[in-house]
Amino acid sequence: MRATATANSNIAFIKYWGNIDESLRLPANPSLSMNLDGLYTETTVEWHPEQQGDSLNINGQSADERATDRVSQHLSALRKRLDINYSAHVDSVNNFPMGAGIASSAASFAALTVAAVAAAGAALSERELTCLARLGSGSASRSVPSGFVEWVTGLSHAESFAFTIAPRDHWGLVDLVAIVHAGHKEVGSREGHTSASTSEFQTARVKTAAQRLDVCRQALLERDFASFASVVEHDSDMMHAVMMTSKPPLFYWRPSSLVLMDAVRRWRSEGLRVCYTLDAGPNVHCVCVASDADELGERIVQLPGVERVLRASVGGGAEVSA
Repeated sequence: MRATATANSNIAFIKYWGNIDESLRLPANPSLSMNLDGLYTETTVEWHPEQQGDSLNINGQSADERATDRVSQHLSALRKRLDINYSAHVDSVNNFPMGAGIASSAASFAALTVAAVAAAGAALSERELTCLARLGSGSASRSVPSGFVEWVTGLSHAESFAFTIAPRDHWGLVDLVAIVHAGHKEVGSREGHTSASTSEFQTARVKTAAQRLDVCRQALLERDFASFASVVEHDSDMMHAVMMTSKPPLFYWRPSSLVLMDAVRRWRSEGLRVCYTLDAGPNVHCVCVASDADELGERIVQLPGVERVLRASVGGGAEVSA
């Protein structure tokens, strides 16, 4: 009872931040994202009838108790759905920095879910897989389908799911991820979602999120980069305003993050089709059209504080690889 699955990270254009139900991770607002080809997690799950307790290796090393407990909790939800009572050994490998605002948990829990279900010999719909992945990490629901993905809110477990709104070849976008700090952030997204409601700005952000998503979806489907860039940057700034005004406040931006954001706006005024967005971390996702990617990559690496640049085009969905 063993299977391996891979899942790509994703970058949210309309952000997920805050839950209406913490245990089910039902999001406070809908979101929209793009899977990132080449930035992935590969996870192997082996169900062991005789093993006592779950075990976890990450990047070849035995995981700490906190990470193991989180994975074990998710496996328990899968055990309930799959009607099995076996423990599992999990091997997970990331090829990009973890806990740095590049959605490593999204890729990890999407791959974990798909591998665990396959190892149990079950065949579930993509919609249900997105619901199950959401229980481990909300944004993991968006890493299960392929291409450009929307995640709806819902008032119950079955109603909050993700689906593809456009295939990966619909629009040749590229995400140039400017790494300004690859270390693990001190406060994780999980804690941030819990504290989001303490900001006075969260109510306004959530109230207007569906409208921004409609604008973003239409711009994406019509390949209207000007409209797309405007709403993506605005939505990112709104989420970070909530973070900075939460209690306790969360300041993920670094000075080099601000330098990059300013540079992106300047480059766009010069005619390059690029916009910025940041998840819960300091690293800046510079989303551009493919024809401008080479020039932008050269400009980004010349900015102070940029350690390296990861490049990803539009990626596919989670899939069983062995």
